[in-house]
Formats: sequence, C-alpha cells, structure tokens
Amino acid sequence: MASTVIKNWDNKTWLSSQNYINQFNKFLVKNTKLNSESKVLDIGCGRGKIIGDLNSKLKFSFKPLGIDIVNHKDKDKRINFKKICVKDFFIKNNDKFDLIMIKQTIHLLNINDIVILFKSIQKILRPNGKILIFTLDTKKNEIPTFKKMKLKLDQSLKRDKKILKIINKFYPYMTKKKFIYKVKIRKNNYIRMLEKRFISSLLTFSKNELSEGIEEIKVNYKNIIKFNDKLICLIL
Repeated sequence: MASTVIKNWDNKTWLSSQNYINQFNKFLVKNTKLNSESKVLDIGCGRGKIIGDLNSKLKFSFKPLGIDIVNHKDKDKRINFKKICVKDFFIKNNDKFDLIMIKQTIHLLNINDIVILFKSIQKILRPNGKILIFTLDTKKNEIPTFKKMKLKLDQSLKRDKKILKIINKFYPYMTKKKFIYKVKIRKNNYIRMLEKRFISSLLTFSKNELSEGIEEIKVNYKNIIKFNDKLICLIL
C-alpha cells in the first residue's frame, strides 16, 4: 500500500452509513454465490464494516478476513483483521476464498505490487470463487470538488485507467458493472470530510490550499449537496 494512508475514507461519511452498507451488500450478494460456508477476503478493508455487516446477514461459519496497513481502534469485531501489506500477505497466506474484494484501494498500490497481486490472487481463489474490484467511475465521476481538487482527481482517474488496462491483460473476459449510490449530504458535513482529507486527491494539499478550496465549495454548492457516487465493479 502507499506510504501515505487515508484514515477517514470510511469514517463518518456516506460510505460508513448503514444505508450505504445495506445497498452495497445487496450488490455483493446479487453478483456472487455467497452462502454461510463462504470464505471472504477484503483487501484494504479499512474498518471492515462492510464485510462485518455481511457476516451478520449471512452468518458465515468462518469470520471474513480483512487486511489493511492501518489498524483502526474502531475496526469491526465481526471480522478477523490482519495488519499487513498485500505483498507480505501473499507470502504468508495458505487459505483460499470464495470472494476476494478490493474496494477503492487498488489505486493506493504501486504498479509493481498490482502486477504481483494479479499474478498471485488466482492461487487463493476457491473453485467458482469471484474477485470483485471496485474503483471510482473514471468517465462520469460526480464527486463534488473545488478547482485544484478536480485537477488532482482527474490525474488520479487517469492512473486508474492504466490500472484497469493492467487488470484487463490478466482477465480479458472480466465482467464490468456499476454500483451507484445516491448521496444527499449537508454542505457543512461535506466540508468536514474535506478537512479530514477523506479522499486521496486531498492528501498532498497544504492547509492553505485546502482552506481556499473549501471557500470555493461554500460558494458553489447549495446547503444540501446531491450527487451520485459511481463505482465501476470488475468481476473476475
């Protein structure tokens, strides 16, 4: 994973709301063949709330495994958690899984680690298992931005396109779907998310740049901000 880590991407945002988690897990169940005997791995799990909720719904015999390089104090207790980087995990792991999920974290890996990941990942997939990779929609993204944030986000999305091409080389017959969540958020709450740098595009901004950007948001957006959070889902 990248040395600079987002600690607020799934913390007190729409991504951590129960409604979002419910809709996301409905999408997961619909596009996989999960049952109580399934084994689940979440690479870059954050706090593990999504697979924790999935565990409660499907009552897995085996706790889902979540790996990340940040050990959050408030991580979900319904999962098994390992603080470990992707490369080390594949060296040490001997288990196999029915679902391997990588949600909005693959862009934090360097290209060499991405190649290692896709050379290794098939070896830990059970027969008929699925790999689901979620990344921001690279063409029709609607995340509210200020000018400098949009430039950074566009640069990040260009890199995402390169990553998608790499994945396509390993899995030319993959299926592509979209997960869309309708966001309705108060402007003040969204500004607090910006202040906490909830998305990787904000990580390199100085305090002054961030403050100037927030002033743009205050002027350009209504008190209630509405948009679609669009993710591309690659099913391998």
